Amino acid sequence: MLDYLKKSFARKKARRQFQEYSHTVSKFILKEEGEIAFANWNNPLVTPKVISQEEVNFFKKFIPKGALCIDIGTNIGDTTVPMALAAGKTGTTIGFDPNPHVYKILEENVKLNRDKTNIAPFPYAITKDEGEFYYHSSEASFGNGGISNEIVSDQGAFQLPQKITGINLEKFLEKNYRALLPKLSFIKVDVEGADKEVIGSIGNLLTKYKPVLVAECFTRATSEERAELYNIVADLDYTLYYFSDFDENAEIIKLEGPKDMNRWKTFNFYAIANAE
Repeated sequence: MLDYLKKSFARKKARRQFQEYSHTVSKFILKEEGEIAFANWNNPLVTPKVISQEEVNFFKKFIPKGALCIDIGTNIGDTTVPMALAAGKTGTTIGFDPNPHVYKILEENVKLNRDKTNIAPFPYAITKDEGEFYYHSSEASFGNGGISNEIVSDQGAFQLPQKITGINLEKFLEKNYRALLPKLSFIKVDVEGADKEVIGSIGNLLTKYKPVLVAECFTRATSEERAELYNIVADLDYTLYYFSDFDENAEIIKLEGPKDMNRWKTFNFYAIANAE
């Protein structure tokens, strides 16, 4: 009971009062990759990450060894690392997150498993137009958040004291990774409800290189917003699929139309470019 009360108090404090949290390195033994290390954030609102072979194998379905893959909204790297394990040391996994409090943990994860991964982190948001933006969170610990052009209360009561930088992904890749673009096989987007805006901004990349796309249908998205998200992806000549988890054995259901986006309160989907 005492332990429960301590944890409950710590969670309440993390929601209301900012403080820095350290990290703890956890170790996992995978059948194919061997020992994997992961830096878990000691934020009491964050469930410790467990890396499994089944999760890595999920990404292997879409990411071949040596591929280029991109994680937009990395947080601490909970999907970035499994993606990078799928791509391998010869591949390149680029991760973006503008939140400095999760980014510092991401940087720790970049240092780990360097014999098996090649991760390049960047502290940016992905936006259509480049610029400086406000960053808000519903938690004082900044475990999540969203960006805006002005101070708005509906994205969270807590705001970073400094603005964050938004960049156009297509311009960034053309400038810094042009030679690798033909190897682009996978893009994951998880940006707290702004998925359709980000996907809209990378439409040219999806049309030209046809990577598999993973995105989230956000809890608070309206029926109209869900339909818009579906149509943005489908209009790029992609077919969408619900999946129950990042696991090779996950339940998969084809999304036949915009109405299917209302079958679950919040969920992830992947989208595959239709054959020409």
